[in-house]
Amino acid sequence: MAGLMAVSKFERLFRMAAGLDVDKEDLKRLSDFVRQKIYDLLLAAQATAEANGRDIIEVHDLPITNGLRESIRAFEALDTELELEPILEHLAALPPLRLGYSYEVEAELPRLVGALTVALARTFKILDPEVKNPQPLHWERAMEIFNLLL
Repeated sequence: MAGLMAVSKFERLFRMAAGLDVDKEDLKRLSDFVRQKIYDLLLAAQATAEANGRDIIEVHDLPITNGLRESIRAFEALDTELELEPILEHLAALPPLRLGYSYEVEAELPRLVGALTVALARTFKILDPEVKNPQPLHWERAMEIFNLLL
């Protein structure tokens, strides 16, 4: 399976978001993290759509918190774009949802991936303000936090 994003884009995004140095070894961890968190968001959105009697997930079904909205803005301010196709390929490897999602939801996926990446990078700095290159323990702790919240 192709990477979620190019190594150079990943490195640049982490550097710009939180002054961190990461490498291609970390890209697998990021891909796994983002794939699962996007899927979790879609599962929650699916429940909302079903509760409202709809057979398709719409953007307003996504559980976008204020913090995630701020991370979306921060990602947009970095003036970086992510490609949709690799994101869809990663999601295709997960169990299918009961509902499909709208084109608007699909179009939102790169911004959500970018926001989660920015939020993760900033979480590393909160966990350890001195960190320059996140180690496996940093990744593990950050993922535990996100699993509690998303």
